[in-house]
Amino acid sequence: MDLSQARHAFVTGGASGIGLGIGAALASRAIPVTLVDVDREVLGEVVEKSKGRFRGQALDTRDREGWVTAKAEAERAAGPVDILVNNAGIAPDGREFADMDPESFDRILAINLIGVFNGVSAFARDMRVRRKGHIVNTSSMAGLTADMFPRVGGYAVSKFGVVALSEVLRIEMAPHGVGVSVLCPGMVTTNLWQTTIKLGGQFPLPPAGQRGATNPMPGSVVTAADVGEIVAQGISQNLPYIITHRDSWPGVEQRMRAIEAAFSA
Repeated sequence: MDLSQARHAFVTGGASGIGLGIGAALASRAIPVTLVDVDREVLGEVVEKSKGRFRGQALDTRDREGWVTAKAEAERAAGPVDILVNNAGIAPDGREFADMDPESFDRILAINLIGVFNGVSAFARDMRVRRKGHIVNTSSMAGLTADMFPRVGGYAVSKFGVVALSEVLRIEMAPHGVGVSVLCPGMVTTNLWQTTIKLGGQFPLPPAGQRGATNPMPGSVVTAADVGEIVAQGISQNLPYIITHRDSWPGVEQRMRAIEAAFSA
């Protein structure tokens, strides 16, 4: 998509982390950006500090009626949405499937996968009619290979689902001039852990001294701002997969080789 022609971007999970990084990258290209987040307080602070750079829209992506309202309000304020970024998500709970609370499994899928579908359901039809637009769905490297991430099974299920949804959606939307990309980031330092806790999720903390108690996920030299720029470039090139950590390929290749071997067995 030619970003110079984009009239409005709608970014969920936009008050912090990767969502905010993507929003900032698009705003730097003179695209009006609506940042969407379930955390009204943090979102309000971000919008206020932006001094008009962003508008804010509160939304729990599990709320389908809320999507209808959020879309209507956003487009009334800033015009039709040409770029939809379904980025809102929560972290894994760090438990094996045998020990996983079913409520935790349901929560992860509801936010990480069904929330993405809800965004597509709200916006894709209009983009198809206008024959213009681009959709980015945030998955994870855990959506391309699960072997690299022990004890994140429910999370991997949700992220594999986002990859599948995006691949099919790309085929469906291509004849109508609408692009679709799936973002598969590796480890990026964000406040995903804090957001997960606010939404009722859990994560068993590692032994003291191994990782910061406020963020049990390891950090990365790739920042949220870096991801924002990578995504903006990916949209402009209509990439099917947007990869942030190229050094993660060996794990993905191992899975692909195993599948290839199964076909030859």
